[in-house]
Amino acid sequence: MTTPETKTPPNFWGDMPEEEYYTSQGVRNTQSYFETENGKLFTQSFLPLDQQPIKGSVYMTHGYGSDTGWLFQKICINYATWGYAVFAADLLGHGRSDGVRCYLGDMEKVAATSLSYFLSVRDSESYQKLPAFLFGESMGGLATMLMYFQSKPNTWTGLIFSAPLFVIPENMKPSKIHLFLYGLLFGMADTWAAMPDNKMIGKAIKDFDKLKIIMANPRRYTGKPRVGTMREIARVCEYVQDNFSKVTAPFLTVHGTSDGVTSPLSSSMLYEKSPSEDKTLKLYEDMYHSLIQGEPDENSQRVLGDMREWIDERVKRYGSNN
Repeated sequence: MTTPETKTPPNFWGDMPEEEYYTSQGVRNTQSYFETENGKLFTQSFLPLDQQPIKGSVYMTHGYGSDTGWLFQKICINYATWGYAVFAADLLGHGRSDGVRCYLGDMEKVAATSLSYFLSVRDSESYQKLPAFLFGESMGGLATMLMYFQSKPNTWTGLIFSAPLFVIPENMKPSKIHLFLYGLLFGMADTWAAMPDNKMIGKAIKDFDKLKIIMANPRRYTGKPRVGTMREIARVCEYVQDNFSKVTAPFLTVHGTSDGVTSPLSSSMLYEKSPSEDKTLKLYEDMYHSLIQGEPDENSQRVLGDMREWIDERVKRYGSNN
């Protein structure tokens, strides 16, 4: 007797139609493609359904191998229900955007491509006078920091980082020998999925039921890291560390002390080295990497509560003076 195959639901919440699900969450979702010189980006917006005035806009970037269309959007939905207009884009090479899957051989270009979409919204008539925040999770935090460096002064009211990748843990660092040997091939190996896989997802998610949901994402990248991706992440981490002194915007950075994917030093070094006059560091004892999608509900609600308190306070403090 054969066991019937288990069909993967089209969405993490199950078979409920998308519009019905988003309405049940109190948000209106739109999806579209944004044309750039580097290819198409898949984009989403999340707006609160209630008629209260929008407090500000938030521009969100997901982590390595992920996308905006699975559990990451739970972060987007939460911010929208707090009264914010949320915009998110799948990075080049991720999700439903163009590009070689999970290839980040030029992170400056990857960041600039997402930034072009974010600025098209941020500079629009609807949002140009409202407070605006960049949000980055994990490797998306690294891309977000590049977007901040690429932006004109005072473009952003504040920055929010969730377990950002600025410092790679020793056991996750790419082998310099591997990178050197592949480098001898004059770039031909740059897109090869040939680097050791350190099983990041198991180090990121504490809640086993949520781990199963995340692993069911049909758009999640499951191959080995590409040579150029690991080379570039290592380079950009070093570059960002060398330029923490340029981070002058208000920011919140949060990290779990048991994060095995991105070192908590990422957040603490940013906090220590940035000259920003409004900076906040939150370290959560014994929490893993995925603070919102991967922790037990009581933990993720604690993190979300701290984020809400921080962003609401900055809107009151700075208003539209950005």
